[in-house]
Amino acid sequence: MATIVATFVSILAIAAVMWAVRRRLGIPVCPICLGVGGTWLWMLVARELGYAVDTTMLAMLLGASAAGTAYLVEKRLPPGRSALLWKTLFIPSALVAAYALVVQLWAVVAGTSVVLVLLTAFFLIAPAAAGQDSGNVEELTRKMKNCC
Repeated sequence: MATIVATFVSILAIAAVMWAVRRRLGIPVCPICLGVGGTWLWMLVARELGYAVDTTMLAMLLGASAAGTAYLVEKRLPPGRSALLWKTLFIPSALVAAYALVVQLWAVVAGTSVVLVLLTAFFLIAPAAAGQDSGNVEELTRKMKNCC
């Protein structure tokens, strides 16, 4: 029970600080996301320093961040990119990275991190052909209207 209370208090405390910082500085951040992320970050650091950390809670927080990141990026996908495909590829990969962090498989963490960065770059960079095709269609439509 102490783990749940400590995690709850940590998330709320970090979120409250970030909410105040956001209001004061106008930084567009999600305080709850930072509360969750900050909590699993200090838990990872504490574990590396030799403190006992509940790995179940750590895994839950990492999983929440994986799903939250997928939905955050989904909002920014360019037209023509499949949100379903994005989440289908990203979330399981992020969960593998989260598991690897919990069990300290550093090579797997590194490998899946590279995969996640590449996936994100691929899905966020708008295809060059999409913009050109749109222009070509508009040009052809204009020419057809002026044809006769």
